[in-house]
Amino acid sequence: MDDRPVVFSLLGDEAVAEELIWQLDAERGVIKRRQFPDGEHYQRILTAIEGRRVILVGALVDDSSTLRLYDLACALVNNGALRLELVIPYFAYSTMERAVHPGEVVTAKTRARLLSAIPPASYGNRALLLDLHSEGIPHYFEGGLTATHIYSKSALVPALRRFGGEDFVLGSTDAGRAKWVESLANDLGVDAAFILKRRVSGSSTVVQAVHADVRGRRVVLYDDMIRTGGSLMGAARAYRDAGATALVAVCTHGVFPGDAWDRLSGSGLFERIVASDSHPNARALKAHGLDLIPIAHLFTPHLTGPAPSAE
Repeated sequence: MDDRPVVFSLLGDEAVAEELIWQLDAERGVIKRRQFPDGEHYQRILTAIEGRRVILVGALVDDSSTLRLYDLACALVNNGALRLELVIPYFAYSTMERAVHPGEVVTAKTRARLLSAIPPASYGNRALLLDLHSEGIPHYFEGGLTATHIYSKSALVPALRRFGGEDFVLGSTDAGRAKWVESLANDLGVDAAFILKRRVSGSSTVVQAVHADVRGRRVVLYDDMIRTGGSLMGAARAYRDAGATALVAVCTHGVFPGDAWDRLSGSGLFERIVASDSHPNARALKAHGLDLIPIAHLFTPHLTGPAPSAE
């Protein structure tokens, strides 16, 4: 029996899957797919997986991708996967990790419970999740599914050095990421800068101060996630007004919904915008000028080692 792992992926995640296949010397799993006129989806596993270790790659970017991964994962176990490992470069709803107002749905927790309901493979189920917005999310997974938080620091540090140049300041976009930015700055041996904001409405904030002297210096802004880019551009303007000579934006997860990329790239604020390839939208924007940081290798150490034996 072939003891190599079999790697499957959702549509849109083939690039990360192919890199893992190369790094792990794994077999590419084949899935037949089609969509019916009423919107329902058909999936069929064509690769023999009984008694084999199976890796399923899927960025959970929306409700549809989450359900497709869940459906496929259940089928992989039911068709004899010896061990199931979910590689999840992006976990949607990670900012909805707690209820702030009465009655709010903690969607990060309900999605974790959904994935926890995947039937257990003989040698267990595991989920590998990259740069979660909240440290507590792995604890939402239950039952036979073990969740591991993978940090992108080993990929970010060389990228920040490359795009920051010889001397730069690492800046945060808000106080919420200050601790992580400070940790990265210490590893890089550079100064850190922080933004102080005041909320003026439920959807709007204003920058009150920049905590660091950035006059005449290059500033690299880091955030774990870029969505619409409103907070990022507000922080960039504050650093520019404080005297920064050049600005570079770096994030782990480049979501860029709607016209976000056009607004950010057309703002004239940034010398470069950089994201990992964790999200399909970021991969698609490479052709439009987004610099990408590969992240597949971050998962590889957690997927190596002797394969479980069916004996």
